[in-house]
Amino acid sequence: MKTTIQNKFIMVGFLGMLLLLLLFTSCSQRDPEIGIGPVDKVEISATIDDGMVTKGKQIFETKCLSCHKINEKFVGPALIGVTKRRKPEWIMNQILNPEEMTKKDEVAKRLFHEYNMTQMTFQNVTQDDARAILEYFRKNDSEK
Repeated sequence: MKTTIQNKFIMVGFLGMLLLLLLFTSCSQRDPEIGIGPVDKVEISATIDDGMVTKGKQIFETKCLSCHKINEKFVGPALIGVTKRRKPEWIMNQILNPEEMTKKDEVAKRLFHEYNMTQMTFQNVTQDDARAILEYFRKNDSEK
């Protein structure tokens, strides 16, 4: 009799722990459309911030232009229309965390293979820099 009660207690405890594990796992799932990295949410204004655009253009021309062009494929994809194809969080996570994105994000993996397995490198930019680059992309996309 004692063994049956102990077995039931063990089974209930095991099921409870399993339920908690499943709950925590499902709650920690991220939206795959935002990518993998430090950015979970980006506040986007309806208007373009011209000061941020200027900063973003300067950073882009200094750190990104050797592999990316706005209007044409180069080492990496053309970036025109990127803000129409990807969420702002995904764009910033790709800028800030390119190596992990290539390993774990399905879109980044596909782009990696499409562009001759050339790994985008981290260019030592801050979140503020990445946000400015995003604003520069938004400006380009609003003009087309």
